[in-house]
Amino acid sequence: MSEVAQRILELRAELDQHNYRYHVLDEPSIPDAEYDRLFKELKQLETDNPHLITPDSPTQRVGSLALTAFDEVKHEVPMLSLGNAFEEADMLSFDRRVREGLDLPSGDLFGGGAEVEYSCEPKLDGLAVSLLYRDGLLVRGATRGDGSTGEDISVNVRTIRNVPLKLQGEGWPAVLEVRGEVFMSKAGFEALNERQLALGGKTFANPRNAAAGSLRQLDSKITAARPLEFCCYGIGQVEGELPQTHIGILQTLKDWGMPISRELKLAKGIDQCLAYYRDIGERRESLAYEIDGVVFKVNSLASQRELGFRAREPRWAIAHKFPAMEELTELLDVEFQVGRTGAVTPVARLKPVKVAGVTVSNATLHNMDEVARLGLMIGDTVIIRRAGDVIPQVVQVVTERRPADARAVSIPENCPVCGSHVERTQLVKRSKGKESFVEGSIYRCVGRLACAAQLKQAIIHFVSRRAMDIEGLGEKSVEQLVDEGLVRSPADLYTLTFDQVVQLEGFAELSSKNLLAAIADSRKPTLARFIYALGIPDVGEETAKLLARALGSLERIQQALPEVLTYLPDVGLEVAHEIHSFFIDPHNRQVIADLLERGLQLQEEGELHPEFAACTTLAGFIDKLNIASIAATGAERLAARFQSLEGIIQADWLDLRQVERLNEKAARSLRDFFDDPANAERALAIEAQLRDFGMHWQSEKKQVEGLPLAGQTWVLTGSLEIMSRDVAKEKLEGLGAKVAGSVSAKTTCVVAGPGAGSKLAKATELGVAVLDEAQFIQRLAGYGIEV
Repeated sequence: MSEVAQRILELRAELDQHNYRYHVLDEPSIPDAEYDRLFKELKQLETDNPHLITPDSPTQRVGSLALTAFDEVKHEVPMLSLGNAFEEADMLSFDRRVREGLDLPSGDLFGGGAEVEYSCEPKLDGLAVSLLYRDGLLVRGATRGDGSTGEDISVNVRTIRNVPLKLQGEGWPAVLEVRGEVFMSKAGFEALNERQLALGGKTFANPRNAAAGSLRQLDSKITAARPLEFCCYGIGQVEGELPQTHIGILQTLKDWGMPISRELKLAKGIDQCLAYYRDIGERRESLAYEIDGVVFKVNSLASQRELGFRAREPRWAIAHKFPAMEELTELLDVEFQVGRTGAVTPVARLKPVKVAGVTVSNATLHNMDEVARLGLMIGDTVIIRRAGDVIPQVVQVVTERRPADARAVSIPENCPVCGSHVERTQLVKRSKGKESFVEGSIYRCVGRLACAAQLKQAIIHFVSRRAMDIEGLGEKSVEQLVDEGLVRSPADLYTLTFDQVVQLEGFAELSSKNLLAAIADSRKPTLARFIYALGIPDVGEETAKLLARALGSLERIQQALPEVLTYLPDVGLEVAHEIHSFFIDPHNRQVIADLLERGLQLQEEGELHPEFAACTTLAGFIDKLNIASIAATGAERLAARFQSLEGIIQADWLDLRQVERLNEKAARSLRDFFDDPANAERALAIEAQLRDFGMHWQSEKKQVEGLPLAGQTWVLTGSLEIMSRDVAKEKLEGLGAKVAGSVSAKTTCVVAGPGAGSKLAKATELGVAVLDEAQFIQRLAGYGIEV
């Protein structure tokens, strides 16, 4: 090895050690001037000998050529969010759930029971990132994104001074994913804003926004010039051995050069956790960085695996947030916005005020009932609360500061967008034998899709990924299409021409062709996707799938009466009425007809599902009519005695007396109900539809072949490569399985792709069957499903 190469290695090692002592140990051993001299010497040697430059050199943090866009990164182990605690009671409940989940003895009059060890560290207010090391070298940096997919910001994280490009020491795993927070200190933030002002540039509202904006610069040279820092709080994907406690892992990472929180502590039991929270809260303002709470994690990894996850949160960790930040300001006005369903919602326009480092000029008021509850008037001084990223809220009126010219807040009679009438919703309360109407808290514009605001929101929902999945139609594009009069209903999307699209702002020849191709590709949606895309109130993805699977065709869904829809599991009468009301609306029917006329071909339509067809009985039907004093047992006795609906309708007093144990009150109620011609006609109409659908209790039943996976619970974990997890979920649900988010003793099978972590460990521990993706596809093929 030449003397120059040897000197370069010596300088790199020395600079790496000084970086470690400065950023991780907080024990600098040389003055900054000496560090700069060594750095300058190394840079000159590498400039003179470019063939000796390596990616892990301390000089390779200065940034590179600007990117045009960030690539996507699939997280092998999802980056989950944490549940929040806002009160001490929430923390006590969390600790109780942990101890119950670990089956630890609870306390009694003579003792506090077993205590859990927790790690405690401040919750930095920054941006969560993932750093991937292979054989000790940094190979990738990524943002959290939606938890499953983030953005590749490798060139930018390399510019952060305390992110090691090469791990210190030895013994690190072959693959190690380190997770942490990129943030900006208070001093760094102030210095950045002063520099921005001097240059005439944009200033930032708070350190978090500054950190996030800096980290997502396409030009990494800009990132390199920003005072960003990194703090590690955990790990993701690992191939190798690590300690079996959370704090043990962080201490090991620190030994390898990774910065961790200097406030990291071990607490034994919930009381010590609460004491830590109070202490750090008192010192919050004196800390060098912004924090918005404290993160507590069960320290034992074995206990973490036992506790597992729920939805997108671990059961073994929680963020105890600090009280919301509040400020006083003036309510300048109340304006009204119109949403997708026509809801007219009040929004507070405020005199701008800084709350928790963010300038707030608008706040949510929810609805007019909330305005009344607050006693709010325009001109009032109000208290604004902002907690984390939650939309600011008006929480209180300072009535003693109310000016003499304060004005009442009133709902507009006409829609502020289209001028249509605004009416208050009515809620129907249904119980045995009666309906009552009460005023709802929502006001709605009756203009429906004739209202531009509703039309825009309806189309944004219609084209979204889980609906018709038309890529390239973002909110701004939809607004242009509506404002230009090119789209007056979702059906108009399918008549757009190249000449119309290319004239829109942001569209060139290629993007116009791509959009038209995406619209064309969306012409064959599944029935379930189409139903969801229509935006029926209270009908989400799962209900749309249920409607499609059970009723089998758009025609039957459109015709279905509310009482028939209630035979579907988890569909109550209120939702059933929403669905029915949507489909009997002439305007909605016309939009659907136009969509079909313009080439939409619904997929996966078929027959009524046999299990749904076989679910009706005469007794169950009578019970669903909600006749006062007729319960399920009485309905069964009536069905047994008369054998038909017509027989029950026509039964006289003498006939009813012969029904076993049917008392006079029930008999009178039954006669009163059917003596009303409207009730009798309604019951016969429902029965007629049951006959038409093949659901009548006297209809010939097809043999019900149970779905092969009915009653089973499956879990998907890791990243699947042949299909997405959404597709895998659809396949499993189509076979009758329930797809859950966590593994338990009741889990039937786990499908584990690359990067599977705690769910796979839990399945192995419980002896649950595990399939890799190839075995899963083979299993699907056995049921006749191609991938």
